[in-house]
Amino acid sequence: MAQKTTLKEFESVFPKLEEILVEHAKKYNLPSEQLDWYKLSLETNTLGGKCNRGMSVPDSVSLLQGRALTEDEYFHSATLGWMTELLQAFFLVSDDIMDSSITRRGKPCWYRQEGVGMVAINDAFMLESAIYTLLKKLFRTHPRYVDLIELFHEVTFQTEIGQLCDLLTAPEDVVNLDNFSMDKYRFIVIYKTAYYSFYLPVALALYQLDIATPENLKQAEDILIPLGEYFQIQDDYLDNFGLPEHIGKIGTDIMDNKCSWLVNQALAIVTPEQREILAENYGRKNKDNEAVIKKLYNDLKLEQLYQEYEEKRVGEIRALIANIDESQGLKKEVFETFLSKIYKRSK
Repeated sequence: MAQKTTLKEFESVFPKLEEILVEHAKKYNLPSEQLDWYKLSLETNTLGGKCNRGMSVPDSVSLLQGRALTEDEYFHSATLGWMTELLQAFFLVSDDIMDSSITRRGKPCWYRQEGVGMVAINDAFMLESAIYTLLKKLFRTHPRYVDLIELFHEVTFQTEIGQLCDLLTAPEDVVNLDNFSMDKYRFIVIYKTAYYSFYLPVALALYQLDIATPENLKQAEDILIPLGEYFQIQDDYLDNFGLPEHIGKIGTDIMDNKCSWLVNQALAIVTPEQREILAENYGRKNKDNEAVIKKLYNDLKLEQLYQEYEEKRVGEIRALIANIDESQGLKKEVFETFLSKIYKRSK
């Protein structure tokens, strides 16, 4: 039987990895004060999240093997999982600076914490470097070592081009609805979110087991990228229609001028008068303007539109999963597990 990891089990691996990273830094005689800073950055920025991306690696390895993992298998798959969390930490520290964000996981963003400021940019670089330190230390003799390195580099670049498109399409301080389109939205979502959040954990599991082939990687990609796109569209929907007590935050996409699924759907169906309302109120840092947009979204029945989209999309994804050729090394359960986590979620 496959075994599902718990957050507690997953987090128990982190101290061993932190020790490897600190020992590596010590080789360069990094002064103790800076060493303590590095440890604090690692712990503050990597720990404390839900770790869904990271835990998906050992879960996928276990599902692919159809059994519980040995201690060594679990350690190595959880290590790859923590590398995805380090990648996430690198992105979030950087993203929070670019977006001038205030809080992250209920606390001040790293760059806003006392004495940090723009040192956070260098800390982000060090979080990314930690991935390759761990890869070299723990996977240097693995037959797919080079593939693992290239996968992390490629997914990092994919996320960065998604972020570039997002930043240039919807700057917070310049509202221009003509910049928005579903094609741009899809590009942003696929590259900024879907590859590192959905494709990366499964590709890592296939490489760890040394069963990755061009065929099964492509088949995984063809299912996981639509899944990732659906996840982000769902996130955009919940930002406006979800209950704050469920999603753990108050949605800000309207005031932040986000190129979201909802605004793109609205742009496709508004009358000229309604578009005028959108243009006058979207992306304004004002609750009154936001309320006007929320009312417009209700008038346009965007909640119903989303629910119709969700059922259609999930049906398509289930059909893709049903057609998986398990002789290629994949297991349908891997993808069913991802889908079950997000279908009809409220947070």
